[in-house]
Amino acid sequence: MKITLSSGTLYTLPLQRAFAVARELRFDGVELIINQEFIRVNSALLIAELQEQIPILSIHAPFMPLDGWGTPMDSLKRCVELAERAGIGLVNFHPPSWMGCEISFWRWLYKIHDFQEQIGTDTVIVAMENMPWVGRFKINPHILADTRQMIDFLTERNLFMTFDCTHMGSGKANFINDFYQFYNSGRIRNIHFSDYGHGREHLIPGHGMLPLTRFLNHLRNTDYNDTVTLELSPHEFPRNEEIMKASLAEILAYLRRETCKEEPPHRQATA
Repeated sequence: MKITLSSGTLYTLPLQRAFAVARELRFDGVELIINQEFIRVNSALLIAELQEQIPILSIHAPFMPLDGWGTPMDSLKRCVELAERAGIGLVNFHPPSWMGCEISFWRWLYKIHDFQEQIGTDTVIVAMENMPWVGRFKINPHILADTRQMIDFLTERNLFMTFDCTHMGSGKANFINDFYQFYNSGRIRNIHFSDYGHGREHLIPGHGMLPLTRFLNHLRNTDYNDTVTLELSPHEFPRNEEIMKASLAEILAYLRRETCKEEPPHRQATA
């Protein structure tokens, strides 16, 4: 497994500095969230400059409107084009929000019969992320909130998945059974890792109530060999960069320890 850092974790830093921190801490790569720094710039050139510091292993399509990026459909297609040009193997996106009245996006999504053929490429996987339950009454404002429905959609339309722990945990604190359902479908290609508790998402592991160490132990015993992306709220860290780096280094060591598959001891040669 490769351990990557979501650029959103260091949202308070400029992108170039966020990538430098990820390199200094020796993450295997970064998941790049397309944000306001990609407005009115040469996006391909900016991505190439960022890749000089550390590999970008996935791109997260914009989850809010950005000037010049068009509709959610336009921005997803543009991200796939950028990923293919830069040699980045996965593009992640959020499903439409029924509460946000993203009706055109919703209709478009259901018109796609094969996402890898019609939207992805031979070298770029398209992956949809599961979304959280929010508010006092725990409502999921996005479509395909039900695990079985989402699995059926992914399978029927050849779409892959980013499994988000905090999003699933916001509705089901013991989310491991749902993880196994998605895992057994063969659709998971990326995992967003963080804690959840008391209505707050993307917490540092241990700051919430999810069974994250148990989840990692289960994950270690599967054949999963793709990315685990640390995606934390920047509000989890103080403004002091050295303290931020020390916290991230500790979490990275924890992730490597809990996901490491130990090699069996070598048999001693016998005469």
